[in-house]
Amino acid sequence: MLSDHLQNGIETAKLVWSRLPTAEDDAGPAAAEEEEDVFARRSNGGSGMESLDYEIIENYAYREHQAQRGKLWVSYYVVVKWLFALLIGIGTGYAAVFINLAVENFSGWKYAATFSIIQHSYFAGFLVYILINLGLVFSSVFIITHFAPAAAGSGIPEIKGYLNGVDTHGILLFRTLVGKIFGSIGSVGGGLALGKEGPLVHTGACIASLLGQGGSTKYHLRSRWLRIFESDRDRRDLVTCGCAAGVAAAFRAPVGGVLFALEEVTSWWRSQLMWRVFFTSAVVAVVVRSAMSWCKSGKCGHFGSGGFIIWDISGGQEDYSFQELLPMAIIGVIGGLLGALFNQLTLYITKWRRSYLHKKGSRVKFYCAKDKEYNDLATIFFNTQDDAIRNLFSAKTFHEYSAQSLLTFLVMFYSLAIVTFGTAVPAGQFVPGIMIGSTYGRLVGMFVVKFYKRLNVEEGTYALLGAASFLGGSMRMTVSLCVIMVEITNNLQLLPLIMLVLLVSKAVGDFFNEGLYEMQAQLRGIPLLESRPKQYMRNMTAKEACKTQKVVCFSRIVKVADIVSVLRSNKHNGFPVVDHRPNGETLVIGLILRSHLLVLLQSKVDFQNSPFPCDLRGVSNRHNFSDFVKPASSKGKSIEEIHLAQDELELYLDLAPFLNPSPYIVPEDMSLAKVYNLFRQLGLRHIFVVPRPSRVIGLITRKDLLVEESDDSATLELQSTSVRAQRPRERLVMQHVQQPEHPLLSSLLIQQ
Repeated sequence: MLSDHLQNGIETAKLVWSRLPTAEDDAGPAAAEEEEDVFARRSNGGSGMESLDYEIIENYAYREHQAQRGKLWVSYYVVVKWLFALLIGIGTGYAAVFINLAVENFSGWKYAATFSIIQHSYFAGFLVYILINLGLVFSSVFIITHFAPAAAGSGIPEIKGYLNGVDTHGILLFRTLVGKIFGSIGSVGGGLALGKEGPLVHTGACIASLLGQGGSTKYHLRSRWLRIFESDRDRRDLVTCGCAAGVAAAFRAPVGGVLFALEEVTSWWRSQLMWRVFFTSAVVAVVVRSAMSWCKSGKCGHFGSGGFIIWDISGGQEDYSFQELLPMAIIGVIGGLLGALFNQLTLYITKWRRSYLHKKGSRVKFYCAKDKEYNDLATIFFNTQDDAIRNLFSAKTFHEYSAQSLLTFLVMFYSLAIVTFGTAVPAGQFVPGIMIGSTYGRLVGMFVVKFYKRLNVEEGTYALLGAASFLGGSMRMTVSLCVIMVEITNNLQLLPLIMLVLLVSKAVGDFFNEGLYEMQAQLRGIPLLESRPKQYMRNMTAKEACKTQKVVCFSRIVKVADIVSVLRSNKHNGFPVVDHRPNGETLVIGLILRSHLLVLLQSKVDFQNSPFPCDLRGVSNRHNFSDFVKPASSKGKSIEEIHLAQDELELYLDLAPFLNPSPYIVPEDMSLAKVYNLFRQLGLRHIFVVPRPSRVIGLITRKDLLVEESDDSATLELQSTSVRAQRPRERLVMQHVQQPEHPLLSSLLIQQ
């Protein structure tokens, strides 16, 4: 009987939850147009998003360019990478210090002026408080709407999309960086229910991207010696360092920053990148620590001396009993439910705000009858978020807050956070999430103290666990969030409890919907590729996935007019290139990118009169490799911006030096799940789907990939000692068989 009621309750909850709007729900008659618009923005022409080329285009021009670089250049390349990691840490650290200084001083001046005036007139003091907040918030709104629209929101969904292979135009520009910094100061200083931690992640990514491309051309802040990273792959590594630096600066948690970049934002990771990310976070820690030490002299105004630990509770509860695990698990369940509800309601409000906008205001009244009295609700509301959290986390403070005040604040702040998130200001959700979670966590702690009647139970401990549970239920982070909470509270003894509530809250939240950043990315039309393919993909083939596509090809020698016509009539970003042999065969010889074609059309130096192959030598003399690199977050060149005379349209262009001769290829009957994993793990932009080949020209095993160059550069020696003992100094030879008859592909089987 009990199980039947429980099952009915779960089904009812699912039914009610399903009636709330999701990212895929239709929004009325315009839903089809919105869906088409999402896919339109994913294409190149006039779009807001474009895929990135994390694959190295190994064309003839690239190989010629690489051949000119010696060992000295490789050493310089490595040194500059580490130098940039250092500069990213320094820049992000100082940006965080500047934002904190500005927010704390604006808040301090605001509260000082309000308290001074309120002694004479409560209404006048309240009016001054409202006007200062409105001024700060409207300054942030003005910056975002008129100067840097891409700086709105936290920026984490966009950065996560960038590291996943999707570039949203404008998110990493210099004006976005400026708008993010000053917009965060206005929105957070203005008392909105949001934080500066998410924007700091975006700030670090902007700093990293600007360094990677040598500065900003539009604002004449550019240096040629910094323009060394000429691929999206190198810039991806720098942006990853910037994301970790942003978290390290926001929470003063360097290890948490590294794990955040690994767990939450990046889709591709390797050990060398781990070292640079760790180094960048360590630099941020040193910069922030030095700034805090300087502030101890009183030169920072209202900004306190601080330190790495924002909310130190190391002197709180030292032990816990087995009986407390039940209420702690309940905190995790509450966090999962409230976090999932928060994600769903913010999604609903954001979609509703696109059509309607209502502004409402409310007053928070507080007064005390005697000088030694205090209003516990006012100590949370009428304070900076950092100080309010510090009070909620405080130890040895029994009965400091009443249950009525905490419940009132929870309902009001939860509602304000839902309404505020998604507005046209830089908005982070870390600190508001900590505020919400610590409030209901302290409520549970009050009941535990009253029920168990034990003096060693701290309400602040439960506030910390509540904060972790809400963030876990909303953002669905586990490892990185656990480390961040330990670093910012300086209490390693609570690590098992934090792990418990995070696991429970994430499990409960995942039962209802996806994480906050995934839902916001989906709402913005960012096509994120999650870590695992969908189940239906295992029953689909690659041919079935692309059966509705029309393949547009170029010949190796193509007339300029034909290129212009295809680019104007199609929005594809990549085109197969075929070569017509004298015997009538048509061979696919590579892939040419739209951006490379536009560069060739604009330069005109490769145009030729005859429809015959050109001399491949000397390509590097006509082009710099950086000419083919699109600046990060820019729209790049457009075919409408290129003007050609009639006689130029009749000329020819040989695409062979500029195409990618070795694109990734899959057989048509490969499962879509395997294609998905290949696409995501390698960071690809295009994959050719071809008929299954009829011949194999060779076979590579794992040991064939473990080769090293010996003293004789013409001899390749296996690293395996067992193989080396059997075949000393034997050349690696692949067994060749008859050339394949299929004109499109020679298959190479790679196995373990």
